Amino acid sequence: MLPLADIPSPCYVIDERRLKANLERINRIQTETGAKVILALKAFSTFSTFPLISQYLSGTTASSLNEVRLAHDTFGKEIHVYSPGYKPNEIDEICGYAHHIVFNSLPQLEKYFYYVRDRYPHVEIGLRINPEHSEVNYPIYDPCCTFSRFGVTKTEMDKSNFDFTKLDGVHFHTLCGKHVDSLERTIEVVREKFSDLIHHMKWVNCGGGHGLTYPNYDIDRLCRLIKSVRQEFDVQFIMEPGEGIVFGTGYLVASVVDLLYNDMNLAVIDSSASAHMPDVIEMPYRPEIEGSAQPNEKEYTYRLGGVTCLSGDVIGNYSFDKPLQIGQKLVFKDMAHYTMVKNTFFNGITLPSIGRVDQDGVFHLDRSFTYEDFKSRLGNVNFKLDLV
Repeated sequence: MLPLADIPSPCYVIDERRLKANLERINRIQTETGAKVILALKAFSTFSTFPLISQYLSGTTASSLNEVRLAHDTFGKEIHVYSPGYKPNEIDEICGYAHHIVFNSLPQLEKYFYYVRDRYPHVEIGLRINPEHSEVNYPIYDPCCTFSRFGVTKTEMDKSNFDFTKLDGVHFHTLCGKHVDSLERTIEVVREKFSDLIHHMKWVNCGGGHGLTYPNYDIDRLCRLIKSVRQEFDVQFIMEPGEGIVFGTGYLVASVVDLLYNDMNLAVIDSSASAHMPDVIEMPYRPEIEGSAQPNEKEYTYRLGGVTCLSGDVIGNYSFDKPLQIGQKLVFKDMAHYTMVKNTFFNGITLPSIGRVDQDGVFHLDRSFTYEDFKSRLGNVNFKLDLV
């Protein structure tokens, strides 16, 4: 249970007790197989939890210079970097921090390979390959969808004169919230198309999207798969989940600010699907709320909407045992991944605070946001209009 009386509204809350349980489950994979599991910062970057996470994981993977710097400053351990496109004015700083760097295209590889190899010999270099194999039903989240900009296909590699055996590793990513059977099918395709290349590599990075901490994820089956790949190709096996690390560990605590009626009961909360939990709209999906049920399963059904002026800022329909009350706190589940890293100041709505519940059940407020945070994103914070 969360100590709701101590938690401001709205507020993201990470339960370190649940997070530790996830990490212990994941560490079993590393211990039994020798694989490396690293945290994808694009999904979760709440660094107040990094002292705990870094005790278990092998490092982080970053997709931008800012994430690279955050990894260096707050996590330590290995820093792996992948970007669809590196800018010339950032490559030196990135390589100054990175341990692995993965290039997305042949032009980027050819542009930077010898530059990085000569100036940063400690950095291992990889290439993202596109297996042209889809496991994801939603095109917005399918890395291998038609016309994907991610990775190099086998056909394009065969046209190139680049000596790919000079690489240290290959990277591929086909999953989004999937189980081990999806990874098995992907690896079979990769084996068929790229096995000659992989035999020359030091490592294979199979990207993210692994639901390692889903209740019915088959860890034993995954461990057998990893061991078979390592035995066949003599490579280091790397996984970089984001959601799979923090699944089920986070909440968004929000409060009811208004109740109204328009052919059904409506409730407005002091948070927003659009600004604070965007996957609700993008995916789309309906997050669970503690103590609620599907519409009409319980006596009182409400449509919950956010406090922005976007008509589509609707979280979903929920039923409750009792009528909602203004000021009542609602606890949205599984709100750690792709929330804090994606939220916005749309409408000038203040961002939810960020906090943790520690191993003893005590709440700690790590960050709250102010008008100055909103203003600083839009211009010089010292600017003032002289009014006559």
